[in-house]
Amino acid sequence: VLLPSLQSALPFLDLHGTPRLEFHQSVFDELREKLLERVSAIALEGKVEERYKKLEDLLEKSFSLVKMPSIQPVVMCVMKHLPKVPEKKLKLVMADKDLYKACAVEVKRQIWQDNQALFGDEVSPLLKQYILEKENVLFSNDISVLHNFFSPSPKTRRQGEVVQKLTQMIGKNVKLYDMVLQFLRTLFLRTRNVHYCTLRAELLMSLHDLEISEIINVDPCHKFTWCLDACIREKFVDNKRARELQGFLDGVKKGQEQVLGDLSMILCDPFAINTLALSTIRHLQDLVEQDTLPRESPDLLLLLRMLSLGQGAWDMIDSQVFKEPKMEAELITKFLPMLMSFVVDDRTFNVDQKLPSEEKGPVPYPSTIPEAFTKFLQENRIACEVGLYYILHITKQRNKNAFLRLLPALVETFSDLAFSDIFLHLLTGNLTLLGEEFALEEFCTSLFDGFFLTACSRKENVHRHVLRLLLHLHHKVAPAKLESLQKALDPTKQSGEAVKELYNQLTEKLELRKPSPAEVTETPSMELPLPTVPTPASR
Repeated sequence: VLLPSLQSALPFLDLHGTPRLEFHQSVFDELREKLLERVSAIALEGKVEERYKKLEDLLEKSFSLVKMPSIQPVVMCVMKHLPKVPEKKLKLVMADKDLYKACAVEVKRQIWQDNQALFGDEVSPLLKQYILEKENVLFSNDISVLHNFFSPSPKTRRQGEVVQKLTQMIGKNVKLYDMVLQFLRTLFLRTRNVHYCTLRAELLMSLHDLEISEIINVDPCHKFTWCLDACIREKFVDNKRARELQGFLDGVKKGQEQVLGDLSMILCDPFAINTLALSTIRHLQDLVEQDTLPRESPDLLLLLRMLSLGQGAWDMIDSQVFKEPKMEAELITKFLPMLMSFVVDDRTFNVDQKLPSEEKGPVPYPSTIPEAFTKFLQENRIACEVGLYYILHITKQRNKNAFLRLLPALVETFSDLAFSDIFLHLLTGNLTLLGEEFALEEFCTSLFDGFFLTACSRKENVHRHVLRLLLHLHHKVAPAKLESLQKALDPTKQSGEAVKELYNQLTEKLELRKPSPAEVTETPSMELPLPTVPTPASR
């Protein structure tokens, strides 16, 4: 460092035993920090053209040193602040793995927007992680009616690692946002996995939270998703928001029907379906109170319209025919009144129980179900979804009679919806409220033999959910029934690791509950007659 004033000060370093290399290194680091600060300052000062001209000149002079570890941060900083890095430099960065890894996300965005395959490689592990996280929640060993898959609020979910990383990778780049949406559509079509629909909505709302107007202003689904997000937060669609949502659906203009594909995907998000179905059940109960038929409730018809659009998402995107699915009249004129009649059955039964019993004895609970109900659950997707949510509703109310009455209808449902992970996750949670009933032979036979075990052998996910339930409630089940269930649930060679692991956990728990042989032999000693103690003579 050729400074005249420095020469006389250098011997001080020698007195302290500081090598010259260490001194020069610290000066170099200090200068580099100053240079980085200056680059960041240049990026903000003066006219736009001038500042970028300065940065481009700086990049031209420094780029040849980009592979030098000590200079690399400066070069990367210059590139980061350039809205458009020269094509030639981007290609050199892309061709070198180490350089690509070291460059800022702002530079990577410029590389990705013209290289879909490379962007796909970066996004793919995140999407896999996202699906895995959702499945882990559905199969969690913590079974609770209060904390389930749908408990976290939309805002909490958007703070998840994957959504945050994707949001950062996209930045304000519309092209990258479109690419991610295309990946999600393709994967949804390939796998039919509805969690991709959740991610589609979460990503848009994450950009909404950050007020990235460049993207949210061009996504035609933004306002619809924002309104629906508020409904999901409340787990209910109120009248005001229902009218807003209807306005968006009715406002799809001729020639813009393609937006229905995106809206249907947002409505296919399980969190949206859950909100719409819960609102439908609530509306049906209100209609019973008001002595009104479903066809006379515009709010209910709108909920069904949105459920129908959401459930038809896969078919619409697959066929590329963008029009709302037609709703069957019988759903409104026959199926929903039938559900309302079940509500009436419950209420009349409850009233009957309170009346003084006459000679004819107590009124039995209706045990048969109309054949049409079972048929609707098998053939109509919307009826099946609403029917399943009604069954979840009665289970949550601890209504054992209604549950056992409708349970046989679940063995065969539209595309096996009753054996889907989301339904079984919610059902197992709600069944914890009926814990005391598991001691009864009749209840266990209906639930396990009549429902769960009919699908265990052909559907591994059902096997897992039954084991989850038993891990939680095994101490409530009668010992003889528990033994036969243990045999029935024994994993086969084809069973996956998850099933075997759960089964082993259950076996361990049951072993711990068995009394030890020592205890068994000692018990008779408790029944020995007590030695007689002579009573003191009365005075």
